[in-house]
Amino acid sequence: MIPTVPGHYSVVPAFEKCFGGAPFNFAVGAARLGSDVGALCAIGSDQFGEFLLETLKGNRIDVTHVKVKRARTTLAFVVRQKGGERSFFFYRMPWVETADTMLSPDDVDPGYVKDAKILHYSGVALSHSPEREAVRKAVSAARESGTKVSFDPNIRPDLWESAELLRESCEDAFRSSDIILLAKDEAEYLYGAIPPRDATDQLLRKFGPEIVAVKLGGKGSYVRSRDGYESVKPAFKVRAVDKTGAGDGWAAGFLHGLARGWDLERCATVANAVGGLVVTKVGAITAMPSRAELQRFLRSRGLRISV
Repeated sequence: MIPTVPGHYSVVPAFEKCFGGAPFNFAVGAARLGSDVGALCAIGSDQFGEFLLETLKGNRIDVTHVKVKRARTTLAFVVRQKGGERSFFFYRMPWVETADTMLSPDDVDPGYVKDAKILHYSGVALSHSPEREAVRKAVSAARESGTKVSFDPNIRPDLWESAELLRESCEDAFRSSDIILLAKDEAEYLYGAIPPRDATDQLLRKFGPEIVAVKLGGKGSYVRSRDGYESVKPAFKVRAVDKTGAGDGWAAGFLHGLARGWDLERCATVANAVGGLVVTKVGAITAMPSRAELQRFLRSRGLRISV
């Protein structure tokens, strides 16, 4: 639920119903770029759940493994601030039980995971059982089959019972991840106010992922690999209206490229472009660009990169 104008809710006149949730903002973004995407999740048996399901279908996302639970659909309320910054609060565990946390290990088909090139998931899914165990089952299936595991901590302390559990769950996820994508403030939450290179150094040394990327917002991104690649890519200059979903768009561009075998330089450039386009409009998926829109944007910046 996104307020129609920035500011305190005491003066906000109305809210717009929007599709959201970091992994599925990512899913829509990747699908619009031309990736084949499938959903593993649970929605509520209510009109919000129906809205989410129809939105997934409308964006060419396979929904054969979406489960419907006898519960209310999770709600996330965005607090918009001037300049495009935003924060969130939630109607979800630990405040109230809702559908997404009810996904269980029995809901996960290992064969479906094993058919994928990349399994991408959010740290929010680790905050409560049985969803935590469902995710771990999916990750185990991915690692058995050679499917790459991509993890975005998506740190939202409001959704966790304790900071200790949050940190422990992130570290456990890092151990089983091939690709780690995190925002600068998330790196600082976990490792303190240190440069992105120092944070990635700790992640690479302790957990050994193939790739670590730090999303730097208006400053671009920092990408580093286990085999020695390292790059800081500046952001594209755009007029920021709303930063909701920008990091998810960045991840969509980056993993879309990895799934196609692009080098990291090309992946990071395209990811920055997708993130830049997302902040030019209000909402999460409303600004996720199509492949044609992204291509036009890159060409307008003098880049002859095929997506």
